[in-house]
Amino acid sequence: MANIYNSAESRYPNRTQNELIRQFVLDPDFVYYLLWVFHFIMKSAARYRTYLLLSIIWMLSSTIALSQVEICDNGLDDDGDRLIDLNDPDCYCEVIEPVSLIPNPSFEDQDCCPGDRSELNCATDWIQASEPTTDYIHSCNWLGWDDFPPPMPFPDGDGIMGFRDGRVRQGNPEPYWKEYAGACLINPLEQDSTYRFQFDVGFVDLQRSPPIDISFFGTRSCEYLPFGRGNESFGCPSNDPNWEKLAEVRVSGGNRSQWVNTILDITPRQDIYAIAIGPDCEAVSTPVSLYYFFDNLLLSDLAAFDLQIRESQHPCSEDYTLSVPDNLSFSYQWYKDGVALVGEAFGELTQHYGDGDYQVRIFNGDDCRLSAAFEYRQPVIDAPERRNICVGDSYTFGDRTLSEVGTYIDTFKSVDNCDSIVTLELDLIGARYDTLALTLYQGQSFDIADMTLEGEGDYPLTLVSSLGCDSLLLVDLDYAKVFIPNVFSPGALGDNAVFRPYIAEPLVAQVDIQIFDRWGNQVFRGPEWDGGDLSSGVYMYRMHVTFDVGEPEVFYGDVTLLR
Repeated sequence: MANIYNSAESRYPNRTQNELIRQFVLDPDFVYYLLWVFHFIMKSAARYRTYLLLSIIWMLSSTIALSQVEICDNGLDDDGDRLIDLNDPDCYCEVIEPVSLIPNPSFEDQDCCPGDRSELNCATDWIQASEPTTDYIHSCNWLGWDDFPPPMPFPDGDGIMGFRDGRVRQGNPEPYWKEYAGACLINPLEQDSTYRFQFDVGFVDLQRSPPIDISFFGTRSCEYLPFGRGNESFGCPSNDPNWEKLAEVRVSGGNRSQWVNTILDITPRQDIYAIAIGPDCEAVSTPVSLYYFFDNLLLSDLAAFDLQIRESQHPCSEDYTLSVPDNLSFSYQWYKDGVALVGEAFGELTQHYGDGDYQVRIFNGDDCRLSAAFEYRQPVIDAPERRNICVGDSYTFGDRTLSEVGTYIDTFKSVDNCDSIVTLELDLIGARYDTLALTLYQGQSFDIADMTLEGEGDYPLTLVSSLGCDSLLLVDLDYAKVFIPNVFSPGALGDNAVFRPYIAEPLVAQVDIQIFDRWGNQVFRGPEWDGGDLSSGVYMYRMHVTFDVGEPEVFYGDVTLLR
């Protein structure tokens, strides 16, 4: 029987002890062995049969019990509990994942929502390390500079950090304008120990984000954050004797907007308690400001990355795949949503299996370890679009030719092969009248195109739009209704207590009323007349009215004052 078990162990090196036992009791050699024992019992003397039969019944019941153990790498529910592979408690392995020594590594935790540039203080536990200020970008409000749009989507969550490596201000290059962010580490980097810094760098385009040397600086005390206070041209942290450059790596984003995942390995010569990240120390002189982004800053000891799943290619690429650092002494098994991907037994997946939560299990001798789940969801881009065409023309939308007003939805492939859901609002110029309502004053006219419109009424016009379409316009022309009373009574109730004009629209900007007695003497001037201490009688007026739009108007007449 020992030979049968050893045979199962050699054929299935990636199985746990329970899985090997189950494989052992189901092995054909073990079944033949049980049949031989049963044959021996039947030929034995009667006095031994009862004892031997009881023994074999016990052995078979134990075998059945042992067989109800989940095999964790075959994609099947072996023990009938409706839980497959990693979803079954029988397949427990310790989950190993690197935990960043940098606090708030993806800029998700915030003390406030950024509303403008230079607000890194809103990101919890982050320190503006240099005098030139970095930017905190978060979907809660501020999404960065119009001139430096970040690549979408962000690698991890809703927050990122933006920084410049040299800038141009009012046409003058500032080559030592270097922006750095800093943080006190959760635990220090220990002297002569090796750590890995894995992070994402974002690029705008080749002109505004050319290849850059990303540098990682450290200091033995948090009291040295920030550095270079009051000096915008201080440059990099290592210009301060309390700081040292620990590592750097050159990163390129190519000629388009994208994120690039990058790795630095660090072995400090002293214990490091605080760090700063940003560009290298070299002066940069360019005709434009250079801008980049950081996200997903993972700093941990090197061994913790053995099972850290990484992605290659853009998430929408047909060549997209996942991998872990390959080690010839390990045995691997990949899972999607807890179910084994049969045949995927290497450090890198051989193909892409679509949306899901991915994990990889490794064996190193008898040691079973499991990676943290890597969530993959193919990005989908929502892209609203509005188009205007002339009546009689058409618009090609995917495989459809459109000629009617409406809302249309279709899915296209973006430059990165992502699904782009486009919602098109299509309008026809000339399909209906646009209305222009105008208010004029008696005697005024309105000029449009090569026509002059006079008198109240509706004027349907056909004009040529900027697209060359026939555009239908209905001009609704009306005269302003100006009412000037011919009698008023000071002290009366309502509007008749003062003398002034009444105009429905448009609004009156200014009124200047002059009142004259029967001998031509001016007795009042102002915006409205309450009669003052004058006696009842007939008075002449001159009224100058200025409107919000149009030309001023002057009105003459007489008004009766009654007391």
